[in-house]
Amino acid sequence: MKFVAFERAKQGTGASRRLRISGKTPGIVYGGEGQPQLIELDHNALWHAIKKEAFHSSILEMELNGQTSKVLLRDLQMHPFKQLVLHIDFQRVDANTRLTMKVPVHYSGEENSGAVKLDKCLVNHIVNELQVSCLPADLPEFIAVDLSELKKGVSLHLNDVALPKGVKVVTHGKPNPVLVSVTAPAEEVEEAAPAAAAPAPAPAKGKGKK
Repeated sequence: MKFVAFERAKQGTGASRRLRISGKTPGIVYGGEGQPQLIELDHNALWHAIKKEAFHSSILEMELNGQTSKVLLRDLQMHPFKQLVLHIDFQRVDANTRLTMKVPVHYSGEENSGAVKLDKCLVNHIVNELQVSCLPADLPEFIAVDLSELKKGVSLHLNDVALPKGVKVVTHGKPNPVLVSVTAPAEEVEEAAPAAAAPAPAPAKGKGKK
């Protein structure tokens, strides 16, 4: 995705407030060999851009002063209740330096799996995004996962997924996390549960001696 940014001369709370009133969003670009640079963006254009998944998970092309550079969205500050972007941060991308980024997981095909089609199982997407490490050129916009081979009672783990070339997943100490779980229909679970034992009848009381 491509967007246009403009140089921002002034900083501070007052200057940022005046920018927002005029329909602009203050921001900053940092990283790489260059110095941090203050920028501003058209808020309406930015508002439409942040609704797109790719704006959050892919390398962006920023046009500034007639030159285009590659950046990543790193932080987005929103107003607590207004539809307003208060501030935005971008990081410059170095083509030869590995980066770490969260990318969404797109699941498909579960409705055609034996677990759903034949056994009427419930499929739960436990993980909807993965943190990956790769070179900028290898960064995927998303990771596609085919669920058409799901089977009853068998969960899908990270090691079951073919990752794009050059991409590694950062698991933070969990070597093979569960991405998707498959559970039996509720009625089967109820049938499998042992029936509660009926209470034993109380012993009859003997007649006392008169």
